[in-house]
Amino acid sequence: MIAVALLLLPALGLLLYGMDRFEDRVFRRPPARHAAGRHLRLVGGGGEASPRSPAAPVPGRPARAGGEAPAA
Repeated sequence: MIAVALLLLPALGLLLYGMDRFEDRVFRRPPARHAAGRHLRLVGGGGEASPRSPAAPVPGRPARAGGEAPAA
């Protein structure tokens, strides 16, 4: 009886693994249409200073807490 149980154990393990994979495939939600072609987009100008660098004042706000302009 123990020999039969030991012989059936690998088969039951494979059955459980197969059913888990099958359920994941059947009950998986379809991917969203906008996510089908997901690609990275590169940003140009990697080595140059950006137009809104930290030294540039933000429009509508004083450059510093005291209101004076930053030193160049």
